[in-house]
Amino acid sequence: MTKLTLDDLDVHGKRVLVRVDFNVPLREHGSQGLVVSDDTRIRAALPTIKAILQRGGQAILISHLGRPKGRPDTRFSLLPVASHLERVLGRPVQFLPIGDLAAGTAKSGVALLENTRFSPGEQNNDPEFAARLAQLGDVFVNDAFGTAHRAHASNTGITRHLVAAAGYLLEREITILGRALAAPEAPFVAVLGGAKVSDKIGVITNLLDKVDALLIGGAMSYTFLQATGNPVGASLVETDRLEEAGGMLKASKGKLQLPEDHIVGNAFDNNARTQTATSAIPEGWMGLDIGPATRAAYSRIIRGGRTVVWNGPMGVFEMPSFAAGTQAMAEALVATTDAGGLAIVGGGDSVAAVTQGGYADAVTHVSTGGGAMLACLEGRELPGLAALTEKE
Repeated sequence: MTKLTLDDLDVHGKRVLVRVDFNVPLREHGSQGLVVSDDTRIRAALPTIKAILQRGGQAILISHLGRPKGRPDTRFSLLPVASHLERVLGRPVQFLPIGDLAAGTAKSGVALLENTRFSPGEQNNDPEFAARLAQLGDVFVNDAFGTAHRAHASNTGITRHLVAAAGYLLEREITILGRALAAPEAPFVAVLGGAKVSDKIGVITNLLDKVDALLIGGAMSYTFLQATGNPVGASLVETDRLEEAGGMLKASKGKLQLPEDHIVGNAFDNNARTQTATSAIPEGWMGLDIGPATRAAYSRIIRGGRTVVWNGPMGVFEMPSFAAGTQAMAEALVATTDAGGLAIVGGGDSVAAVTQGGYADAVTHVSTGGGAMLACLEGRELPGLAALTEKE
């Protein structure tokens, strides 16, 4: 890495302003109110926070949560996150209101600022708001890979005022993804799912020259299948992308592979009537997951891969009736890892499949940022990374 990292900084006696990604799911829990329901991203930031404290620094943490539209909204307060962080960190965490950006001292060594998106200056990358944030620290560490693809005040604007380095999480994400894209061990397999072809066009275009196989699943596969003249019934199709999808299929020279069978339903409902469709999907039925033959074929290819990158579900994963395809991909990636290959998972539903199956620690790397991972796979520069200070 050509950028400064946490290990390049002397943080002793300094206030280290740390951009973390605490955009975590919350749920109501009786008298406790809102509580954290998945702390994966919080725990991922602990190595950086602990290193700063062990080296005599103070950690002033900043993050966004949800989409509060530039104004305070109790539904998106980071206060429940601060309480959860106290428990997993084992020490008090000072909570700072967003309106109080004076350069203070974290009495316990750790402080968490209220949701940066409570200010319109965050997403607008307002120079004045960035300068006020920068007053909180002596140096800046960006450890939020999940927001590295966005040019916001809390990850790029601050770097105009402070020496800026990558935290351990950001450094690991970039190193592993860079290894997969710059020097992948063959066979290199990419697995892409999700709803829309339009969300993945840049990724597919960038990967086709690099991969040995590109496996397509999810609703986006039906746009490709219709482009080949295959009947897809009532499945979701982006009709304005048919010509583009057909062009990508021709350009792929056989690398881009589509499902050969499907689990179809007569409604978008977990309790819908289902059947397995091979080739043509009947009128009135919609594809909601890849079928057993496709699961087997894709799994064989993944298990034979030495570098595998997966982003996006193979079906409507949130409905148990249509989760088998996504779950099969998770199991195949574990086999790749067990065989000594590099297996990387990113994207909400893909990560959920790995986590729910108990495989999170059994694959090489579970990325904390689906959008940032897609940006990397597209070959785009990440503003949050580009803004960091270069090593001399």
